[in-house]
Amino acid sequence: MGMFCYQCQETAACKGCSIKGVCGKQPDTANLQDLLIFVLKGIGELGEKAAEKNLLTNDIGEFICASLFTTITNANFDDDRFYAQIDRAIAVRDEFKKKLTAAGVKVDGLSEATTWKPAAKSDYLAKAEKVGILATENVDVRSLRELLIYGVKGIAAYADHAFVLGYRDENIFKFMVKALASTTKNLSVDQIVGLVMEAGQTAVTTMALLDKANTTTYGHPEMTKVKIDAGNRPGILVSGHDLKDFKELLEQSKDAGIDIYTHSEMLPANYYPEFKKYKHFYGNYGNAWWKQDTEFASFNGPILMTTNCITPVKDAYKDRIYTTGNAGYPGVKHIPDRKEGGAKDFSAIIAQAKKCQPPTQIETGEIVGGFAHNQVLALADKVISAVKSGAIKRFVVMAGCDGRHKTRQYFTDVAENLPEGTIILTAGCAKYRYNKLQLGDIGGIPRVLDAGQCNDSYSLAVIALKLKEVFGLNDINELPLSFDIAWYEQKAVAVLLALLYLGVKNIRLGPTLPAFLSENVAKVLVEKFNIKPTGEVKKDIEAMMAAS
Repeated sequence: MGMFCYQCQETAACKGCSIKGVCGKQPDTANLQDLLIFVLKGIGELGEKAAEKNLLTNDIGEFICASLFTTITNANFDDDRFYAQIDRAIAVRDEFKKKLTAAGVKVDGLSEATTWKPAAKSDYLAKAEKVGILATENVDVRSLRELLIYGVKGIAAYADHAFVLGYRDENIFKFMVKALASTTKNLSVDQIVGLVMEAGQTAVTTMALLDKANTTTYGHPEMTKVKIDAGNRPGILVSGHDLKDFKELLEQSKDAGIDIYTHSEMLPANYYPEFKKYKHFYGNYGNAWWKQDTEFASFNGPILMTTNCITPVKDAYKDRIYTTGNAGYPGVKHIPDRKEGGAKDFSAIIAQAKKCQPPTQIETGEIVGGFAHNQVLALADKVISAVKSGAIKRFVVMAGCDGRHKTRQYFTDVAENLPEGTIILTAGCAKYRYNKLQLGDIGGIPRVLDAGQCNDSYSLAVIALKLKEVFGLNDINELPLSFDIAWYEQKAVAVLLALLYLGVKNIRLGPTLPAFLSENVAKVLVEKFNIKPTGEVKKDIEAMMAAS
C-alpha cells in the first residue's frame, strides 16, 4: 500500500514520500496517522458545535492534543499504538456525540469523519487510502489545509506539555477544533488564509502558556555553563522535550549511583534552577537528534525518549532504549503514563543503568546557554548600551531545527562569517550547528544566546518586542534584527506562523522551502511577508546586515 507524506523538510525530493518516509516511517504507519487525523477532524466538527454552546470540555482538547502529537515527525512509529488510538478516538467521538445530542445540540449534517467506523481490521488501511493528504484535489486548498494542520500539530505539542504541568487555556482548544473542522468544509482560499493567521496567534498564546508553565514549575532559565564530557559512572541519557519526565527521573534516581545526561532538545534542562539541585545531573552528551544512531551507541547506558525526535532504532542500543508519553517505536520498551496524581515509574531504566558501562567520551569542554527572556532582560541595560554604542550592530535569529540535509552546513557557515558586531539569538536544535563554535563575546555578552527548546522561541519574540518598546519603535521590523530560520517539522511550522502573526517580515527559511507550499501559496507568503529561501552565505549575510 502506498503513502503520501510531505510534512517535514527532508521529504523525498522536496515533493513527498510515497514509498517509505525519509524519517523511517513505514507506509502503513503513515496511513494510520492519516486515519487518526481523519477521525480527529470529526471530533473537531463536534467540538466546534460544542464550543458554540459552551460545552467544549478540557478532556476533549487534551485528547486531540495528545493524538496529534503522536503524528508529528519522528514521534511514534508503532502501528499497534495507532490502531489503539484510532479506536479510542472513535470511542471519544461517539461518546461526545451522545453528550451533545442529550444537551440538545444538533450533530446531523456533518462530514463522514463524525460517523465512520471500521467493521474489520482491513477497513482501517482501506479507509486511510481515501482520506489522506491527496484526498483534497485542489492543490492550493490542499496546501493551505496542510499548512493549517501542521501548525495545529505544533500547537498541540506545546499545549500538551503545558497541561501535563497543569496549565490550560480553553481558547487554544476552541481554535484547534475550529481548525480541524474547517478542513471538512468547502471554504474559500481567503477564509483558510485567515485561519492560518489565527493559528499563528494561537501559537503565540500556546507558547506563552508553556513558558509560564515551565518557569513557574522549574524557575526561570539562567545563564549556565554545561559540561559536554562524560563522567566515570553509568548514566541515563534523556532526549525529547518533556521536563516533567526529566524531573521525575531525576528524583527517582538521585540515590542510585548513576548520572543523568541530556541529549539534543533536552539540553535546556541544564538551565533551570530546579534541576540544578540534583548532584547527579551531570551535563549534556552529544548533539542534535539526527546523530543519535552513533551517539546512543557510544553512550553505553539506557536512553529515554520523552517525545520526538526518535530515528529508526539500531541493534547496538535497541535493548536499552525506552519511550514514554506520545513517543513510540515497535519492539522498544515503553514506560506507561503516570496515574492521576502520581509519577511515572522509571525503576526499570534505573535498574538497567546500574549494570551498564559509563559513557564513552566523544568530546570535552563546556557550552553556555540559558538566555531565555528573563535572563536576557536582566542584561537589558548592557545590551541596550552595546546597541547604542555600535558594539552590537545586529541581532540574527537563527532558531529552529537541525537535520541531516547537507545544505544545513549553510547555518554553520553563516554563524562563522557573521561580522563580529552581531549577536545570534537561537532556540531549538538548530543551535547544534554553531553552539560549539568559539565566536567570543561582545562586552561580556556571548555572541550565541541560546533561549532553550524550540517552544522557547517565544522568548525570542518577548526579547524582540521589549527591544522595540525600549527603542520607541512602531514596528518590530525597524529593529536591527534579522531572521534566518532552519525548519524541519511541525512545531517549527507553528513557530513560523507565530512570527508571521507578530508581523515579522523578511524571514529567510531553509534549507528548503516546505514541499507542502504550492506555487500560489508560496507566492502569497512571499508577497505579504517577504519570506525568502536561504541562499548563498555571503550574499545572505550582506543582505541581513543591510536590513533586507
